[in-house]
Amino acid sequence: MSMKAKERAYLSKSLFIRGLQCRKSLYLHKFHPELRDEVSEAQEALFQSGHEVGAYARQLFPGGFEVPYENLSMEEQLNLTGEKIKRSTRILYEPAFSYDNVFVKADILRKARRGWELYEVKGSTGLKEEHLSDVAVQYYVLKGAGIRVSKASVVYLNKQYVRNGDIDPSALFVTKDVTQAVRDKQRFVTDEIAKMRKALGKGVPAIDIGERCEDPYYCDFYEHCWQHIPEYSVFDLDGRGRVKPFDLYRQGIVELRDAPKEILSKKQNIQLESFLQKKKYVNKAGLKQFLDSLWYPLYFLDFETFSCAVPAFSGTRPYQNIPHQYSLHYLKRKGARLGHRAFLAEPNIDPREELAGNLVNEIPDNACVLAYHASFEIGRLEELAASYPRYRKKLQGIVENVRDLEVPFRKKDVYHWKMKGHSSQKCVLPALVPQLSYEGMEISNGGMAVQAYFRMCESQDQSEIKAIRKALLDYCKLDTLGMVRILERLREMA
Repeated sequence: MSMKAKERAYLSKSLFIRGLQCRKSLYLHKFHPELRDEVSEAQEALFQSGHEVGAYARQLFPGGFEVPYENLSMEEQLNLTGEKIKRSTRILYEPAFSYDNVFVKADILRKARRGWELYEVKGSTGLKEEHLSDVAVQYYVLKGAGIRVSKASVVYLNKQYVRNGDIDPSALFVTKDVTQAVRDKQRFVTDEIAKMRKALGKGVPAIDIGERCEDPYYCDFYEHCWQHIPEYSVFDLDGRGRVKPFDLYRQGIVELRDAPKEILSKKQNIQLESFLQKKKYVNKAGLKQFLDSLWYPLYFLDFETFSCAVPAFSGTRPYQNIPHQYSLHYLKRKGARLGHRAFLAEPNIDPREELAGNLVNEIPDNACVLAYHASFEIGRLEELAASYPRYRKKLQGIVENVRDLEVPFRKKDVYHWKMKGHSSQKCVLPALVPQLSYEGMEISNGGMAVQAYFRMCESQDQSEIKAIRKALLDYCKLDTLGMVRILERLREMA
C-alpha cells in the first residue's frame, strides 16, 4: 500500500467516533482541517475539565505509568507501551496500541488475573450509547494487537456525589462494566471501519446538514456546512411547533418567507407574519396580564455562575452551578430613581455564603424579584437555601416572589422579527433596545464571563485581577440594566 493510501486508510479512536456521527466531518477533519470552526470558550473549558476528571480517575488505580503523547511520535508511544507490558507493568495510563492501521490510546489499563482490564473515563454523569462505540473500537484494536481484554468498563461521574472535605474518588465515580455490550459491537466496528475507509477514498461525501450536526456532539465544521443557510431561514421557526424546521428543509423550503402558513403552529405563524411585515407583534391582553403580576419595590436580579466536573467545594455536586456574582438593579416605587447593587466574590474561595448573606440583606421582604429565564435564578436560590439554614427563610421568601421576564417573549405575547424565533435576553435586547449592546465589551457573553472568573482565580497579577473584576461587574450590570429597559419597552407597548 502506498503512503498516500495508508494515510487515507489511517483512523484513530477520535476519528472513528467522528466518522460514526458524520462521514463528511471525518473527511474534512482529515483533509481540510483549515475549515474547522474556532474553538469556543466553552469548548476550552470542557477540555480543561476533562484533564481534571482523568487525573482523579487515576486515583482509583494508583501507581501506574503514563505513556505521554507530548514530544513522542505514535511509533515511540507504541514502543514504550510494548516495553512496559513486557516488563510486567501492571497499570498503564494512556497506553498506545495500533492494529489494522487504527491507533488508540486507552485511558487506564490494568493487569488482572484473567487478562487486562480496560477503563474509559468520561466527564459525563451517565453512560451513553456513544461511550460504548468508543470502548468498542479500543477493544477491537487491543484484541487485534494481541492484548487479552478480560473486562471493559466506562468510568463516569456520580451525579449524586456531594463533596465532604477532600475528594473521595471511589464515591466521585461510577464504574460500569460494559464488556458484553462491547464484544457484541465488534462486527459493527469492523463494518464501520471498512465503510469509513471506502468513503474517504471517494472525495468529499455529499452529505447534507441534519440533526447529526449537533448530536451527539456539536460538530466543529458546523459553520462551513451551514454557510448556505440564509440569515432568516426556516431554522428560525420555533422548534416546539407542530412543524419541525428540518421537515421543511428536506422539502426544499429554506427561506423563512417561503414557510407555508397553513401548516404552521400559532406561534410559528406569529414569527412568520412579523418577519414578512417587518413589524413587532403584541398581544396586549397577554402582556397586560404579565405586567399586572409585578409590583413594587421591584428588583432585577441576575447571577453569574461557574461549574466544575469535580466539585470545587464541600457541599457541592459535579457540575453544580456555583453563584459567585450578582447584579441587582431596583426601583423602590413607581417613578423612583433607579438604584444598583452588585456583588463579586474574591477569587479562590467558596463564594456562596457571603453572596447569600449580601443578597438577603439587599432584597427587602415582599419585594418583587424579576429575573430573565427565572428557573435558573430560582434553582440557585433554592440551593443556597438548602446549604445555609440561617438564610433559608429569607431566600425561600425571595423564591416565592420571583417573576420571569422571559414569559411574554416565550409565550409570543411580544415578538419582534429581529429576535429570529428566540426569547433569550441576548436576542430580545438588541431587537427592543438597540441602544444597549454587548458589542465591544471585554466580556460579552456567559461563556466569556466564566473563563474570565477562572483567569482571575489563576492570576497572581493584581492589575490583571482588577481589570477582570471591572469587566465582570460591567457585564453583569448590563444584564440587569437590559432587563430594566426591556420592561420599560413592554410597558410602552401595553
